[in-house]
Amino acid sequence: MFAIMVRTCLIALALLLGTSATRAENAPSHGLSAFGELKYPADFQHFAYVRPDAPKGGRIAVIGTRGLITFDSFNGYILRGDAAQGLSLLFEGFSLVFDSLMTRAWDEPDAVYGLVAKGATVAEDRRSVTFALRPEARFADGSQLTADDVKFSFDILKSKGHPNYRTILRDVVSAEVLNPTTIKYSFKGNQLRDLPLYVAALPIFSKAYYATREFDQTTLDPPLGSGPYRIADHQQGSFVSYRRRDDYWAKDLPVNRGRWNFDEVRFEYYRDRTAELQALKAGVYDLREEFTSRDWATAYNVPAVRDGVLKRLILPDQRPSGTQGFFINTRKKKFADLRVRRALDYAFNFEWTNKNIFYSLYKRTTGYFQNSPLAASGPPTPSELKLLEPFRAKLPISVFSDVYVPPVSNGEQRDRSLLRQAVRLLNLAGWRTVNGVRQNANGDKLDVEFLIFSPSFERIIQPYVETLKAIGIDASIRRVDPAQFERRMKTFDFDITTQRFVMSSTPGAGLRAYFGSQAAKTDGSFNLAGISDPVVDDLISKVIEAKTRQDMTDAARALDRVLRAGHYWVSHWYKGEYNVAHWDRFGRPEIQPSFQRGILHTWWYDPERSRAVDAWRKR
Repeated sequence: MFAIMVRTCLIALALLLGTSATRAENAPSHGLSAFGELKYPADFQHFAYVRPDAPKGGRIAVIGTRGLITFDSFNGYILRGDAAQGLSLLFEGFSLVFDSLMTRAWDEPDAVYGLVAKGATVAEDRRSVTFALRPEARFADGSQLTADDVKFSFDILKSKGHPNYRTILRDVVSAEVLNPTTIKYSFKGNQLRDLPLYVAALPIFSKAYYATREFDQTTLDPPLGSGPYRIADHQQGSFVSYRRRDDYWAKDLPVNRGRWNFDEVRFEYYRDRTAELQALKAGVYDLREEFTSRDWATAYNVPAVRDGVLKRLILPDQRPSGTQGFFINTRKKKFADLRVRRALDYAFNFEWTNKNIFYSLYKRTTGYFQNSPLAASGPPTPSELKLLEPFRAKLPISVFSDVYVPPVSNGEQRDRSLLRQAVRLLNLAGWRTVNGVRQNANGDKLDVEFLIFSPSFERIIQPYVETLKAIGIDASIRRVDPAQFERRMKTFDFDITTQRFVMSSTPGAGLRAYFGSQAAKTDGSFNLAGISDPVVDDLISKVIEAKTRQDMTDAARALDRVLRAGHYWVSHWYKGEYNVAHWDRFGRPEIQPSFQRGILHTWWYDPERSRAVDAWRKR
């Protein structure tokens, strides 16, 4: 199903990364990992999911997966503007333009290896980490990348960067330049597990470049980076093209061997998904991930697919399957009562929707860590109870029994038994029916507006709207242009909106950006529902402080229980796979990375296959 504004949401930065020294404490390491040994030794030559001798060349043109259908900036690290895809580590988990001290291994749940930094030393008390930089690191203009640039990048992100950076870096006290190739980060507090990884994954900017430019302003001037690509061409709102740098300083490092193979990576933007699909069939671009179940089931019955030149792939996705749903803005008084929010859940008929709209391709999402060991199930375990008991007086009694799961309908479009439950909850919350419309004691009408920017989601929401109207809620859909949608999302100016966040196998301080009380008050945060609960904050701290993976799992499950009991969303659906359609112009490694598609950085252009496609198209 099409997922609005798909965001990997801190994959490389916060949620995916925990940290512990993987050798004896106070000894340098070529990488950092959470709760265990690194998969790759210090002398590894390449990641297992690449073809190390993959040919370089050619072009791949894709539809982006962030869900944005326009852009007005090449600055992906501030709150202002809509950044073009391919730039931001924060939202995408990778950047074509900016390097970091260490880079993610996508076949491990939480490991990074040296890129700009050749090694890291974590202090015995975990209160600092020191990185040794490679003296050969260079920006694209040939200038040396030094510890001064790393410090500048940290300072500017913490002071002027996107608010989510300030959230995850709040306990990073300082970056200290020890010499041109050595930098030390110092930390405060007791939640130290993740902090070395957060700073290891920060993008690195040129201090000299920004000496004459304002960092916190939107711009369409191509930025100066040190990564494998540079921006080559663009047309605002239409496309952005990245050109591989032959002079990329790190192209032969083990972490990059067999990666970044395309000479050109181009992102195409379309305002209409029907036109987007037709453009793929016409060969205007090469590849798209299909989010619309109806199209995946019915729209690819074309000669190119039957003749094998337009491929349909189902790639496994071993990440937690995503937190997607109708997020309810509890900042609004009408949604303050959880009985109202739970009534909205009873009114949504997933079973009918899945059968009649989704061609039965999905499963219902039940919690915030779906399809992972972090998801709660059944009654709390003794370990979970130990975490929950101190808050018994502050929590619904349901937290201490079987975990909440969404109601299951009988498959009819309107399940009367579930709607009776919704009506009962609304009555208990003080919303009585007056002339067919729900009103409270003050005469205020209960209205609900779904904010969207793409017409493709209306077919799912409209039956839900009609059901809500049937029980007296004045429901409607408001479709706005993408720029207005982004502005309203950043300022939480909505009743209900659809969003998908991808959770991590090793969640950490990034959880604060999704569920923390401070994030509820911070424009641009991912806490769309406005969750502001001291119990949630404490359980997030328990996740962050966990010293073992089992402790982290217990804390995440306890957090999942409390969030589900709060009814902050009406959960959607998931599938543990990527549906990808592409013209058969590419080669790909035998092994796919477990926690990412791997397309842009591990596939390569195959001239022979491409000639066969061109010959077929000329018939």
